Amino acid sequence: MNDTMKCPTCNSEHAYQDRDLWVCPECGHEWSAAADAAPDASHETGVRDAHGNLLADGDSVIVVKDLKIKGSSSVVKGGTKVRNIRLQDATDGHNIACKIDGIGAMNLKSEFVKKA
Repeated sequence: MNDTMKCPTCNSEHAYQDRDLWVCPECGHEWSAAADAAPDASHETGVRDAHGNLLADGDSVIVVKDLKIKGSSSVVKGGTKVRNIRLQDATDGHNIACKIDGIGAMNLKSEFVKKA
């Protein structure tokens, strides 16, 4: 048993093993020791939609819920299809740049869209 296992999320040294999982009491993160030994690099890289599908520039996506537009009384309705998205690095989480018919250019968070 490895007693020096650190939490991959908060790097706490107080993680403990509970059957097949490691648990961090500080942040509540749980992980498998086998997954820690062989991390899935493809899961870490890229922008993923609400269902975990990898997104790329030029994809079409569908908005999964109604989204209020900040500073406006308009709403992007759930089910709206957005074509030709552009992925961007954003510190505020809005990592999709797009143009929506009837609204115009805006940025979306990938957690509120699914790949069409």
